[in-house]
Amino acid sequence: MLKKRIKSFGFAIKGIATLFQTQVNAQIHLTALFLVICAGVFFHINTTEWCFIALVSAAVLSAEAVNTAIEFVVDLVSPQYHPLAEKAKDVAAGAVLLMAFGAVVVGFLIFLPKIWAYFQ
Repeated sequence: MLKKRIKSFGFAIKGIATLFQTQVNAQIHLTALFLVICAGVFFHINTTEWCFIALVSAAVLSAEAVNTAIEFVVDLVSPQYHPLAEKAKDVAAGAVLLMAFGAVVVGFLIFLPKIWAYFQ
């Protein structure tokens, strides 16, 4: 049973690697996360703020992963153009965009007061 659990982690890591190797948007999200972490260190954000950053970051990256999985499956089952395949992909991409907008709002709420105070 333990071997199966360890093997499943390997599959998950393989999936994460595929995500970042094949998806430019995932790479952009990862770069943005790196910049946010740098800003968090620079502005000495507190534990609660780090928790919010961690949650929204995990949510955005997870949404991007689910979007990618949906795109792979749609491409598999519908290699030719189909309007429903297009809708499925568009809705999945829209979910990532909604999550990213939410993360930006959280970022503004955390960082704007600190940026404002820094320049005062």
